[in-house]
Amino acid sequence: MIPAAFEYRRAASVDEAVALLAEGGEDAKLLAGGHSLLPLMKLRLARPSLLVDIDRAAGMRHIDERDGTLAIGALARHQDLATSDLLRARCPLLAHAASLVGDPQVRHRGTAGGSVAHADPASDLCAVLRCLDARMVVQGPAGRRTVAAADFFVGFLESALGADEVLVEILVPVPAAGHGWSYQKFTRRAIDWAIVGVAAVVEPSPEGIARAAVGLVNMGPTPLRAAAVEAALRGAPRTAVAAAAASAPEGTEPAADIHADAEFRAQLATVLTRRALEEALSRC
Repeated sequence: MIPAAFEYRRAASVDEAVALLAEGGEDAKLLAGGHSLLPLMKLRLARPSLLVDIDRAAGMRHIDERDGTLAIGALARHQDLATSDLLRARCPLLAHAASLVGDPQVRHRGTAGGSVAHADPASDLCAVLRCLDARMVVQGPAGRRTVAAADFFVGFLESALGADEVLVEILVPVPAAGHGWSYQKFTRRAIDWAIVGVAAVVEPSPEGIARAAVGLVNMGPTPLRAAAVEAALRGAPRTAVAAAAASAPEGTEPAADIHADAEFRAQLATVLTRRALEEALSRC
């Protein structure tokens, strides 16, 4: 449980972090909260030659709103999101999901950006951000670019983030007024990764449901959207929820492991999707 030898450098800004990553090459890694990287280093599954500590980099821990978009600095802690009055008022789904991440130690040290960059399909925040159509702002030697959440997560523990890039900010469109939301998470223990989780946002109409967005946790190698459920609920009556939820496993690739087989995860996705949609509708 002792990491391999590495060089340690602290960056005071994003620009400095990008420069240090370029200097260190592909063997350089960023360190923020450390809750994803350090366990891998202790097991020597990750052996970076250079750690670039960005924990004190300036201008990366904000949570504010700009023209209908919530801007979350990559160094904002999970606890910052969970207790943010702005998020609770404008995007309660995101604040609630952050409050369920790990335990108090993880929430007070782990960062939103670290969780997203790690790209774990079992992550609460990654699936919620997929559900919310978030965008990631990354900076590298060529400057800044914005990547939609749908394109950011490219494989198991793989993202579109380049080896010489830093995730700077997460942009989340403010959900429509009057929307309902829910996050359902099935775990063995409260502090565990979700065996399956479902995030839902519903926009009501006079006839029933105008639009629904459903994000799935741990139902494939990346965070997913339940596209079949969303299509079935577009313009549908509220009574269509149960039938639509039955299509939640469509297009997914749930893994089989010591916690659950693929069939059990598919059943959980159906049940949790129905519960999430029903709770979201109750909040409209």
